[in-house]
Parts: sequence; C-alpha cells; structure tokens
Amino acid sequence: MPICLQTDLDLKKTLIAHSPDADDIFMYYAIKFGWVDMPNVAFDNIAKDIQTLNEDALEGAYDIVAISFALYPHIREDYAPLRTAVSFGEGYGPKIIKKKGSKLKRNFKVALSGKHTTNAMLFRIAYPDARITYMNFLEIEEAVLNGTVDAGVLIHESILTYDDALEVEREMWDIWQELSGGGLPLPLGGMAIRRSLPLTKAIAYEETLTKAVRVAREHKERLSQMLLERNLVRIDAPTLEKYLELYANDDSVELSPLQYKAIDKLYELGFAHGFYDTLVKVEDYLIPAEYNELRFS
Repeated sequence: MPICLQTDLDLKKTLIAHSPDADDIFMYYAIKFGWVDMPNVAFDNIAKDIQTLNEDALEGAYDIVAISFALYPHIREDYAPLRTAVSFGEGYGPKIIKKKGSKLKRNFKVALSGKHTTNAMLFRIAYPDARITYMNFLEIEEAVLNGTVDAGVLIHESILTYDDALEVEREMWDIWQELSGGGLPLPLGGMAIRRSLPLTKAIAYEETLTKAVRVAREHKERLSQMLLERNLVRIDAPTLEKYLELYANDDSVELSPLQYKAIDKLYELGFAHGFYDTLVKVEDYLIPAEYNELRFS
C-alpha cells in the first residue's frame, strides 16, 4: 500500500501579523523555527509597524493580528482578544523625549507612533493642548533631533537606545500611574483573532500560540542567539536580553487577573475621555476556552 505524506500544499495557510520589534519576533519564532506546530496548519508571518497593524485590524485584514490594547474596543465585534503574547510595562514603558536642556511649551509639537496606540491615548489624555503629528515609530527619534517636532514618544527598542543628545521629559509609566490610581501594570499590546473563525479552530490557535510563547521563554537563550545570528532583530545581544525581560517575559505567556484589571482600567479611562462609545470589560470578549471541555464532557 502506498504511503501518503502530507505536504505544505495540503495544509491550511495561516498568516500571523505582528510588529517587527524584538518581543513580537521572539514570541512568534518558536513557531517559525518549527519548535511548535498545529495539526493541518502551516503558519506564516508578516511584520508591520504597530499602527499599520491597528489600521489593518480595523479593516479586518488578518485572522490573527497584533494590536495595541487601546485599539481593541473599536474592533470588539469582529475580533476576540487572545490571552497570550501580551506586553505590559511594570515600572517602565514608552518615554516622552526631547532635546537635552529644552523647555516644552503647553502646546508643544509632538510625534506619536499612531493614533490607535495605547501610548497615544494616554498622551492625549495627559496633554490635551499638545500639537500631535503621527509617524512611523522608527522616525520619531530623528524628528526630535532635527527639530521637526519638539518631543516624541519612543516605543519598542528605542526606549533603550535613544541618542545621548536627548533626554526623558516624562515616562508614560508615571502618566499611567497617575491616571489609573496606581498599582496596575501598563497594558501596551497583545493579539486578536477573528471571531468568524470556527470556535474549535480559534481555541486551537490560541493554545498553539500560548505554547509558542511558553516554549520561547523556556529556551530564551537559544532562541535569542538564533535571532541574532540571522539578523532578525535590530538590536545587539545585551540590549535584546534587557528588552525581552521588559516585554516578552514570563508575564507575557498568559493574561493574569491583575492584567485583566489593568486592561479594564485602560478602557474605563478611554470611555471616560470619549475615546470609546461603550465601556468594555475585556473578559467578556475572550474566546470561551472551556468550550471543548464542556463539549466532550
């Protein structure tokens, strides 16, 4: 009897859209390197800046997509938030930077990484008179250095690598603590999955991605070395080590009760300041992971 081997042509192609920053790359590449897989599915990935991904999510472009947490209430009818591959700040986060020694006026001009990012919403609440321009996060540092803007909010790896001619005006962490009342991590980004997918398939995707992040953490040194050797990240080894402990740490594997509380507080603030048309509680929109257990019990 002939043996039938399954080929890539037989597998369902599933594209995961994520940002090109090191934490997203790290959390996905256990799949890319074949350490984690899913029956009958061939994963592929595409990397875009976070605001582009937010806009793509608004258009429903991908089944699985990385988003800013602040975007989610706008896509709640079409996407469910995933419990894994999340990034929070705990005593750190995006930074408002300016030229050393400069003074910012009340209506200073500032560059933000995108209208729907978490840092943009918090910034707009804290600085209602600032004149905002949006640009790719990779261009913000240079825009401040050349005087195109008075200040900028740095995100991703740039919070660790910005030019010595710049200084921090204010930490987004401090703004978050003041607005939220303190005691909560800063919700920055996560993943969302299309609601129209079959429920059992969506559950399987979430389980696979959770396993990928867990495996990445368990093999952090080896995976980091492979990313560096293949030039898949924009930073050197010491910076990568530090950055992953900030944004792709053990708390990134699966949302905790404290993280749920932090996301809900973010949405309370957004609703109170007119950014959302309704008050959203994130746990109300999760994939019902218990479905399979109940179905086969």
